[in-house]
Amino acid sequence: MIRFVLNVLWLIFGGGIVLAVGYGIAALICFLLVVTIPFGVAALRLANYSLWPFGRTLVPKPGAGAGSGLANVLWVVLAGWWLALSHIVAGVALCVTLIGIPFGIANFKLVPAAFWPLGREVADLP
Repeated sequence: MIRFVLNVLWLIFGGGIVLAVGYGIAALICFLLVVTIPFGVAALRLANYSLWPFGRTLVPKPGAGAGSGLANVLWVVLAGWWLALSHIVAGVALCVTLIGIPFGIANFKLVPAAFWPLGREVADLP
């Protein structure tokens, strides 16, 4: 029940909707550029994860090979580093206030997802 309440508050006050829309727009752009479709899929995964982060985590995807590792290197160079940095800055800013600490932690959970998204999948926590 606590996870549900935190996720609803995250959607309203923590920026979950804004993050999901931003990642969704990035995914659409990647889909239009055909060559970057794998990055679009990763952006959609990030949009989904950023909508409902409490009670979920990223786990390695079985069968992800060297191709996803090479694509992740390209992702880091083009988008991953500034996405991860923005989540770190937002997390620190939210942790300054007592009420914002859970939302700051949620932003910190999004850092590895934003930095290295390919070859991972979102899984529910037990």
